[in-house]
Amino acid sequence: MPGREDVLISATELAELLDAEAPVTILDVRWRLDQPDGSDDHLNGHIPGAVYVALEDDLSDALLDGRGRHPLPRGTDLQDAARRWGVSEGVPVVVYDDWNRVGSGRAWWVLTAAGLTDVRILDGGLGAWRAAGGRMETGPVQPQPGDVTLSQDDLYSGSRLTITAQQAADGVVTLLDARPPERYRGENEPADAVAGHIPGAKNLPFAAVLADDGTFLDDDTLTALLADRDINRHGQVGVYCGSGVSATVPIAAMAVLGRHAALFPGSWSQWSSEPDRPVTRGDE
Repeated sequence: MPGREDVLISATELAELLDAEAPVTILDVRWRLDQPDGSDDHLNGHIPGAVYVALEDDLSDALLDGRGRHPLPRGTDLQDAARRWGVSEGVPVVVYDDWNRVGSGRAWWVLTAAGLTDVRILDGGLGAWRAAGGRMETGPVQPQPGDVTLSQDDLYSGSRLTITAQQAADGVVTLLDARPPERYRGENEPADAVAGHIPGAKNLPFAAVLADDGTFLDDDTLTALLADRDINRHGQVGVYCGSGVSATVPIAAMAVLGRHAALFPGSWSQWSSEPDRPVTRGDE
């Protein structure tokens, strides 16, 4: 399993790579639930050389039915997109966003699941870059096409990478719900028709694994958060959220600790759309 240095890169480290003109592909994956299109923000200011990645279009496949609001992309489509972004064999990739590591977490998960071995999240996101005095550019970026080869397999087929709704129902893994507490308890549901959570799931809001400055918490604090939810090194863990996007942030946090967790890609948007699935409301 990877560790912190394999999952994250600091703003200072990224600046050093750029100053040295070292080969690196930078992807701007700005996305929020209330503002899914971050292209205008990208045009108005981005890290030099960063290519904008549309989470809704390139990191999801809206044509798949029954897989929730953000189905995983097909392997062939993802490879075409990655080459369009300039991703090439042997060149490291850095992904960043400007909201709680959600967009970059999704990109990190999807690309590593498709076989890339050197993808890192900018720790602290664009805020950390600006705080460190990092240079910014405006306007569109047109990279040279890349030559990367990604797995053509269905990303849903990785037995350790994902879990199905039935596996979640069968209690095969310990489930973590990465949504905010009020959505977990069923007090507020802004996106799906049914409020509540999967029975037996424990709540670990995705933002809880981040410090106030948006960087990932230190190892001891992350370990304590998991221990509070009875997560240890030996059990199997699955993580879900609203639609398989923000759940990637706790998964990345566990990877920082060298631990594995699987994604339930359809998450609550899939579970709540299937009428026979049980729903729990309130605290655990």
